[in-house]
Amino acid sequence: MKITTIEFYEARLALKEPFVTALGAREYSDHLFVRIFADNGLFGWGECTPSLAINGETVGTCLALAPLLSKALIGKSPEAHSQIFEQMNQVIYGNTSLKSAIDIACYDLASKAAGMPLYKYLGATVQKKIYTDYTVSIGEISNMVAAARKIKKNGFPIIKVKLGKDGNKDVARIKAIRKAVGKELKIRIDANQGWEIPEAIDTLKKLAPYNIEYCEEPINRHLSHRLNALKSQSPIAIMADESLCNHFDAQMLATEKHCDAFNIKLGKSGGLFEAQRILTIADRHTLPVQVGGFVESKIVFTANCHLAHTSEWVRYFDCDSPLFHRKDPIVGGMQYLKDGEIKLPERPGLGLVVEDQFLRSCKSLVID
Repeated sequence: MKITTIEFYEARLALKEPFVTALGAREYSDHLFVRIFADNGLFGWGECTPSLAINGETVGTCLALAPLLSKALIGKSPEAHSQIFEQMNQVIYGNTSLKSAIDIACYDLASKAAGMPLYKYLGATVQKKIYTDYTVSIGEISNMVAAARKIKKNGFPIIKVKLGKDGNKDVARIKAIRKAVGKELKIRIDANQGWEIPEAIDTLKKLAPYNIEYCEEPINRHLSHRLNALKSQSPIAIMADESLCNHFDAQMLATEKHCDAFNIKLGKSGGLFEAQRILTIADRHTLPVQVGGFVESKIVFTANCHLAHTSEWVRYFDCDSPLFHRKDPIVGGMQYLKDGEIKLPERPGLGLVVEDQFLRSCKSLVID
């Protein structure tokens, strides 16, 4: 089986309401959908939503580089995942958003050709239930409390709260949210690199009484070499996110004991191949793992949930982003059940397609 054609589709999806973090606000998400065809007529789907703040990419940069990567891959086997990964890295450094979309499409295609769901193709079985959290954007306390109450009313068992703008005010935010939702719901927080080190230590200590599950990326990722000093003083577990992109980062963070958990995002790692290498390190160091993303559609989050079944250490799921969009252009894939539970289809590959009508509305680029 050889790759014959790679198609790229540019799309912008409106969000139901603004999504606000310490890194900025957005009212829509920009996507690049990728479809890879093989000489046997099968095709696989991939996707990315490039992040300027984290990956330094846009849909425009992805499309500019798409011909270079595509020409290097046409004629290659989509089942040769290591070769595909290394070939893309030989063409250009970084650009993990674009690489992840291609990598995911290759895995979808390869597992379709094998006639099995992706998790089985990856050598896994379903041995756990998956429940996603739901995110509260950072903002005025009254708005955050209202959002948290709505999440509880809708049955989600876990609330993720965006923080990172003024530690003292962040404490007030969590105090008000905890009071509003009660003691039973789990609360996890994400500072998105927003605190200085002394501020992070002080804030995390003040947040301890509110039973916080963990805190993602409390300080700037360029200070990741100082995370262990922060972690040693924090009563709340520390999860590496923006500071964890590849298996080299994972090895450094785990060996130097800089964090208590990993957050894997396919758009950071460059896809499933590298994500599995990060998981191997997490397994070796017995570090719990969360799978998350960059406000992608169900393509990425379906891939996340398949990946989750390959390791007992994938224990946290930040897979709510597809629910943020006004329109869902994906047919099939993961299903949201009651109380935030996610179910995977048993169809080959990711078990999904992108709507034809939606694709016709997208700008496209075809490389063959």
